[in-house]
This record gives sequence, structure tokens and C-alpha cells, in this order.
Amino acid sequence: MALALAIGKCTLLGNYRENNEDAIDVKQFPDMTVCLVADGMGGQAAGEVASKRAIEIVPRELKKYLSGVVGSDETKNIVRRSIVQANEEIMAMAALDRELKNMGTTIVLTVWRKSSSVMYVAGMGDSRVYQIRGKKMEQLTVDHSIAQALVEAKTISATEARNHRYRNVLWKYLGSAEVGEGPEVKAVQLQAGDRYLLCTDGLSGVVSDDQMLAFIQEKENVQECAEGLGQMALDAGSRDNVSCIVVEVTDGTQPLTK
Repeated sequence: MALALAIGKCTLLGNYRENNEDAIDVKQFPDMTVCLVADGMGGQAAGEVASKRAIEIVPRELKKYLSGVVGSDETKNIVRRSIVQANEEIMAMAALDRELKNMGTTIVLTVWRKSSSVMYVAGMGDSRVYQIRGKKMEQLTVDHSIAQALVEAKTISATEARNHRYRNVLWKYLGSAEVGEGPEVKAVQLQAGDRYLLCTDGLSGVVSDDQMLAFIQEKENVQECAEGLGQMALDAGSRDNVSCIVVEVTDGTQPLTK
């Protein structure tokens, strides 16, 4: 069965920020679709620079090296290397320009090879990718925050991490040496009816998983869904920029809503 994707996207300045340091993009190449969400950080406009460069560099690298590649392991390596390349270029920019020296950005992305039934998922920082299948919502990425590291060390519980003072303090992100060899890349088998949510912590930090799941199940149109999730975050008091992409997997015979 041939699959297709319907995609909605939203990025909002929010009620408390002077500039939007988030960046999102959907790149449609002849042989693949790449969705990216990045949440920049740093002084002045540095966060905007970092997030914008991240969503430019990664698709550029994927386009350059993925053409003709069919193996899952090789695809994962190229996705991982594209993130490492973005990290190196962002660090190099920061080293050359004093105004950019503290800049960094999170990134999450999905890569779908057309005619394939697999989605490749990767992330760095605390932006997230969720899978919504049936009545279940599962986080596919791992937060690279100090609070999550404490959870993994069994020092605090996952519930405590949600309101922990270090929940927004990242130890790994693009623009940091800790990126190393890059993140884990997951290969997820797709099913028609699946939805995938890519979002910044401006959304996931203030709206619970249960609330997001209920809303995503309720909204048929993916663009309305993305815009509605963004507004939910603002209504919940998010003090950050809010960005998300909603991807729906269809069987290829249904009209794509955008």
C-alpha cells in the first residue's frame, strides 16, 4: 500500500517574547520529505541564527548524501551525520562572532523516504517527537535536559522532572561539544492513520500529553490541529515561542488536507 503524508505546521511568537527564536520547515524533495523543528537559545538574535541554520544545514546534508541510499543502517548514519555537521557549523559560527558565542539550538526531525513505510526520527535537546497511534501517544525522542538525566540516574521521578528547576537546562544541544557522534536515530514503521507531532517545549512544557492527545484525536485537519495546539499552549500560559508540525500518514488514496 502506497503511503502519503498530510502536514500542518505552526510557529507563534507568543505573548511574552520580543522575537521568535524557533524555526520550522518542511522540505519536499523528489525522493523524501523532511520535517524539522528547532528552538534556538542565546543572547540577542543568536538563538534565531542557530535555529535557522540548523533547519538549513540538515536538509542540505540529507539531500546531498541520501540520494540512492536504501539501507536502513546507512540512512540512520547519514541522518546522524547531518546533525553532527549542523553542530560543527553552528559551533564554528559562534567561535567567529562574539555576538553569537553562546548560541545554540535544539532540533527534532523526521525523514520519510517516498514509497517507504519507514519514518526516521532524531532529536537533540528538549524539543520532542511524539507518535500518536490509535488511543496512545508515545514520546519517540529523549530530552537532553539535566532533569531527564536525573530521571535516568533514578535520582528523581519522571513526575518530579516535569516541574524540576533543571527541566529547561540542557546539557546537549546543537552548538555544544557534547553532541559528539550525534543522536540515536530511530526507524519507525508507519501505519495509515498514524500522526506524528514535532514540537518545542513552548508546547510540551505547558500542555500535558493527555491534553495534546485528546486534541489531536479530535481535530481531523492537520493544519487546524497544528494551529490549535499552538493556541492551546498560549492559553495555558506558555511564556515561550511555540512551534509544532503535525504529520498524518494516509494510505495515499485520501485527499491530503493542509
